[in-house]
Amino acid sequence: MLSDIELRECYFSRQKTSYVRDLAEFVFSKRIILGDLSSKSDQMIREDLITVKGIGNWTVDIFLIMALHRADIFPLGDLAAVKSLKKIKKLPVDTSNDKILSVSKSWRPFRSIATMLLWHSYIQENNIKF
Repeated sequence: MLSDIELRECYFSRQKTSYVRDLAEFVFSKRIILGDLSSKSDQMIREDLITVKGIGNWTVDIFLIMALHRADIFPLGDLAAVKSLKKIKKLPVDTSNDKILSVSKSWRPFRSIATMLLWHSYIQENNIKF
């Protein structure tokens, strides 16, 4: 296991270090079995992971998209995806989450792919370099 110093060298804040340790404890104690997650529904995974301190809906959404390759996830808490959606759809800055979800429902069952396109648009629009 990495020490706190080693995690800080990997750009982990003290808070994130605490969250990672909590997640590790859930895995080591088998309260979460990572190998079982892929066979569960999105909602069941969300319910399991959200019990870990530091894991919220955005983290679960990104895990579902990136790690489990779930095709129909829209991360409502993702600033880049939401900003791009508002720009592309010409929605006001103060558009409600309900309206954003309503727009994203038209992309079912491929909202994860739409999200990746929104991220790409955000990167291009903001001239972000990696």
